Amino acid sequence: MIIRRTDACLRDYRTLPVSVRDSVDKQLRLLLEDFRHPSLRLKKLRGTDRFEIRISKGYRLTLRLDKGLMELRRVGTHDILRDVGEIRGRPCGEGKAGGWPLPSPQS
Repeated sequence: MIIRRTDACLRDYRTLPVSVRDSVDKQLRLLLEDFRHPSLRLKKLRGTDRFEIRISKGYRLTLRLDKGLMELRRVGTHDILRDVGEIRGRPCGEGKAGGWPLPSPQS
C-alpha cells in the first residue's frame, strides 16, 4: 500500500505536542498492521470519502483510502472534523518525505 500525507497533515503533525506525536506514530503502526484494531476506532465520516481514527480522547486523524493508496489528510483535535468538507490538502510525498517518518509495522 502506498501511503501519502497532505501538506496540511504534515503541518498539523509538526504542531502537535511530542506526547501526541508519539501516540500518532503508535496508532499509525497499528493501522498498518491491522486496520480493524479496536483502539483505532476506524469509522467513515458521513457524507465524505474519508475516514477517521482515534489517536486519543481528544485527537483524531483523518484519512482517505483508494485502491492501494492511503492518504493521511489531517491530524489534530476534534475541530479538524468540522472542517473535513473544506480540506484541500495536497499530497506531499510518500515514506519519509517532508521530515515525518512513517512508522513501519513491527514484526
